[in-house]
Parts: sequence; C-alpha cells; structure tokens
Amino acid sequence: MLKIKESGISLFAAFILSIFCLNISAQTPKKIRTIIVDAGHGGTDAGAHGEYEGTLGSLEKHITLAISNKLVAELKKQLPDTKIVPTRTTDIYQAPREKARIANDNRGDLFICIHADAVALKTGSRIIGYKTETYTTTKYIGKGKKKKKIVTPHTREVPIKQYFKIPTTRKGTSTLIFAANKTNDKIRAMQNSDLMIPDVDDSTLNINYDSPEWKANALLYTQNYFKKSYKLGSLIQDEITNMGRENLGVWQREKGIAVLQATQMPAVLIETGFIANPEDERYLNSEKGQQEIAEAIAKAIKKYKDQVENPKPATQLNETTSK
Repeated sequence: MLKIKESGISLFAAFILSIFCLNISAQTPKKIRTIIVDAGHGGTDAGAHGEYEGTLGSLEKHITLAISNKLVAELKKQLPDTKIVPTRTTDIYQAPREKARIANDNRGDLFICIHADAVALKTGSRIIGYKTETYTTTKYIGKGKKKKKIVTPHTREVPIKQYFKIPTTRKGTSTLIFAANKTNDKIRAMQNSDLMIPDVDDSTLNINYDSPEWKANALLYTQNYFKKSYKLGSLIQDEITNMGRENLGVWQREKGIAVLQATQMPAVLIETGFIANPEDERYLNSEKGQQEIAEAIAKAIKKYKDQVENPKPATQLNETTSK
C-alpha cells in the first residue's frame, strides 16, 4: 500500500512539475531558429491539373515548387540568421509522412506547405454540327398465322456535341490549419516520434505514452500549436489582402492533410490560388505572381517571428487596445 501511495505521489508531482515547466516555457519568448518550406506534391504525384477549356494545362507540383523555391530564397534574404529547410528543390515524389519526418528531424519551429487549389468542374456542351443517323421502326399487321412483321428504315439529322469543362469563378488564396478538435491525431503523431515535448531534454526519461501526465502535456502543446498556426495563418492572409489578392481566410481541416497532423510544430498549408480559374492559373504560372506570393508569405513569417520573439508587455498591449 505504501508503494502505491508513493507511486501516486510521484506521478502527481511529475504532473505538477511538467505543467509548471510548460508554463515557464510558454512565458519565455520562443526563438524561431528553423523554418521548413514544403512544395506540395511532386514526382509521380502531380496534384491538381488544369482541365477546363482554354487551360494552360498546369500541374500543381510545378507551381508549388516554383513558389517554394522563391519563398526559400526570400526567407534566406529577409531572415539570414534563420535556418531555412526545403523538403524538396526538384521534381521528386515524397510521401506526406516523409515530408513531416524531414520537418521533425530538423526540429523545425514552423512548417510552411505550399499548394494550389482546385474544385470539381461542371461539364458544358455545344453543338458543332449534325450528322445523318439511320434508324428503324417495327410494326405488326394481321393476326394469327397471317401476322407479319414490317421493319421500316428512316433517317434523321442529329446534333454532334462537344463536351468541355467549365472553369470555376472561385479564385483567391486561403490558409489551412489542422482542426482544433483533432488534437488526439496530433498527440498520436507525437507518440510516434522521439520528440515528446519540444524544448525539453527527455533523453534520460522513460516515457510512458499512456500516462495522464504525458497526455496532459501533449494536449497543451497541441492546443498551443493550433493557436500559433492560426496566428501565422491570419498574418499570411493579411498580407494576401495587402497585395490585392482575394483573401479566402484561414480554414480548419479535420482530415486529408497528413503533413499538418504529423508535424510537431505550428504548421500551415497555403492554397495559393485556383488552377481551375483562368485568372488565377495564369497568375500562378507567372514569375510576377510567384514572386509576389513568396514575398507576401515571407513578410508574414517575419512579422510572426518578431511577435513571437519580442512579445509586447501586457501593459503595452492594454494601452494599444484602449486607443
């Protein structure tokens, strides 16, 4: 009985200590030392493609790589003291979990994933000519043994139709983050890695992933990741507005984005524009469009880094709010 009590006290003490360390860590300005930039899709995975009538025939993997390479160059220029790690710089395939592994192995502080959006397109048709079609009608005359079948041939003109995909009118940029109510998925991802809790040296610890202490810590951290991801996403969308593009907001995604689930850091996925929209497709394929988007994202990341590393005192925040 004594051993059970001691074990319970030890677990409780460890829990309180872990929460205390977490609170201290949360109050200490976090340094953004490493940023991971991921070009979505690649290699055998082309992603979305232009399929509407008049499309440039774009492949998402080429657009994301071009923007990501420009973003990496821009971040290195604006943040020379920060390590910038691209997941890929050429047209190669990487499974989403591999991308996440690269981010986690490099102990990234931010994960920026570049994509291009698409929607299911409606099909239209037009008449491009006519052709003569032969058909028959059948009737029977007489009764009994005298009943006869009479087949009569006929011709008619029928239209020749051409089918095509109609481009979407939807355009603009949005940022996706992993849903706040899916923290258990993020916790499971943390269980599958040696990074139990960021900024804590756990190399000498015997980790029990089923313990309430670990789960409590993991839950707090995943919620913190969500808040930081939303903050970064909001800054990115603000810069999108400032550059004159349509701001489609920050969205929570509950499934289908493994890189947001498996990365142990604040993570965002930017849908830079719609391949299925003529205006957006041409913009995303242009050097000007790619550079402008890269600069806007870099500017937002720089603002986020400054806010995280140089937080305003509470009194200053109150003064700013009251004005």
